[in-house]
Amino acid sequence: MDTTMTKTMLWLLLAIAVAANALVSFQLEGAFQLLLSVVAGIVGLSAIAGLVALKRASSG
Repeated sequence: MDTTMTKTMLWLLLAIAVAANALVSFQLEGAFQLLLSVVAGIVGLSAIAGLVALKRASSG
């Protein structure tokens, strides 16, 4: 897979995770909000880790 395509997908995934987390915080309450917020946070952190790994691989 092309590196540019991978970066684009990771940025898109990060944007979706941030938007989902913001939407969940305004729309839901209770345990379901917490669960979805944690999942969105994990997805966002995973996307960031992927972008950092790609940056280090391309510069090293």
